[in-house]
Amino acid sequence: MNPLQIIVCAKQVPDPEGPADAFEVNPEGKKVIPVGIPPVINPYDENALELALRIKEQYGAVVTIISMGETLAQPVLRKALAAGADNLILLIDPLFQGLTSQSIAYVLYKAIRRIGSYDLILTGRQASDWDFGVTGIFIGEMLQIPVVHLAQKIEIEEGHVLVEKLYDNGYQVVKAPIPVLVTVSSESGELRYVSVQALRAVSKKPVVICTAKDLELDERELMTWQIFNLNKFGEKRECFFVEGETLEEKGENLALKLRQDAII
Repeated sequence: MNPLQIIVCAKQVPDPEGPADAFEVNPEGKKVIPVGIPPVINPYDENALELALRIKEQYGAVVTIISMGETLAQPVLRKALAAGADNLILLIDPLFQGLTSQSIAYVLYKAIRRIGSYDLILTGRQASDWDFGVTGIFIGEMLQIPVVHLAQKIEIEEGHVLVEKLYDNGYQVVKAPIPVLVTVSSESGELRYVSVQALRAVSKKPVVICTAKDLELDERELMTWQIFNLNKFGEKRECFFVEGETLEEKGENLALKLRQDAII
């Protein structure tokens, strides 16, 4: 029996644990720029990778990671190889800057078609930067395969997947035929620990790099976000000393001031 072919789509994002004040707003360029915040693999995509690795351990599989962007940091994405993935494909091109969710899905769709053989495609439920949560669904629609959203567990059964799909008050078990695309939620569990030794071991492992030309993309399908206005909220601080003859009077004056400023 041939091993399952699993593809995991992983996005590089600024570390969501970075402090909010490290993001700078550039009104002229209409961009939000992370300053001093390192890139990481989107945490939800790490959930998808962990689920893929569990399936690999239980059923046998070849796990391929695909990531796309204008610029990608290989050391960041090699973490997926160190965790146990078999192949890493990077889609890098200036044309991939600022694409809409649908256009991102189109690029990934073309890359998946280029790979050819797949049984299971996993994506995170959403990306931690934009939080749209629709790219995986778009990919499934383009490939014309079933899509199951918000999975916390996947089992393989005779050419089908059994997916525990999350709901507000529990989960529903969904059965879908292979090939299938599944978006994975954080309830599936965090990515296993990756040691420094494992990262060093994969530092020279071959990585496939594809450009827009390699994927034979139709550039008319590459639509970018049109941001018409981006403003930074002004920061204004004012210090006010509460006066009063007694502590009780100061307390009353403080309460009055807070009410006047609509704080209470």
